[in-house]
Amino acid sequence: MSKVFKLFKTKRPFIGVIHFTPLLGYKDFKGLDKILKKALQDLKALEEGGVDGVFVENNYDYPHKITVGPETVACMTYLTEKIVNSTKLPVGVSVLWNDCKAAFSVAKVTGAKFIRIPAFVDTAKTNYGVAKAAPKEVVEYRKLIKAEDVLLFADIHVKHAEIISKKTITQSARESIKHKADALIITGKWTGDAPQMDDLKKVRKTVNKFPILIGSGADSENINFLLEYADGAIVSTSLKTAKTQDKVNVRGFQDSIDKKKVQGFSRVFQT
Repeated sequence: MSKVFKLFKTKRPFIGVIHFTPLLGYKDFKGLDKILKKALQDLKALEEGGVDGVFVENNYDYPHKITVGPETVACMTYLTEKIVNSTKLPVGVSVLWNDCKAAFSVAKVTGAKFIRIPAFVDTAKTNYGVAKAAPKEVVEYRKLIKAEDVLLFADIHVKHAEIISKKTITQSARESIKHKADALIITGKWTGDAPQMDDLKKVRKTVNKFPILIGSGADSENINFLLEYADGAIVSTSLKTAKTQDKVNVRGFQDSIDKKKVQGFSRVFQT
């Protein structure tokens, strides 16, 4: 059985995402206590709603940076440890925009079990700079800090970016597996956009039973169509209250995870 399925104790993992409100160094930073309080509320909603695991992410730190500063690493480490110690669910770390070294380090120190890397084998041009693919360096760093037990979830042809690497999505899938990714993440072009079914079909045919996760746009109406070719989903936007709007992330950082939406998604997801 795949390491991913063993970690989540299911062959169809439903992973919710806790988006931290703006961290230290950003204008809307309101203090770690307030960030943690909201994060724990979102965690409770996800747990009671029926997720199999949770990601934590500095989603509202924008403009993002390709690699973050020490203030972000400090905040992420503090907050992630609190989340890890507050749940029995597996916790993952995503440090935007593409700071895999920070993510691995935070996971190693806090006991988190997996990380997400938006640009693993695909060099990507973003609004915040170019994220250069360096899969060998990533794997070497994981080994250096003895974090081989931290699973690596790799996006291929990720959203919010222009892929500079001249590879098809299936070539990127094969290369990611070659470089020790534990799961592939497939997204649409933007937050809230589901992946193209043709992309999912092609990757599924290419990788056989290797774990594929939906990384954006999954909701109660489309998830069972997406799961014809994917094994699970990472979900946040469609699980939130809809009180505010945000240019980049659809929902503003004031919005919270809605337990009823999580429960509704979970019921559909499990059928």
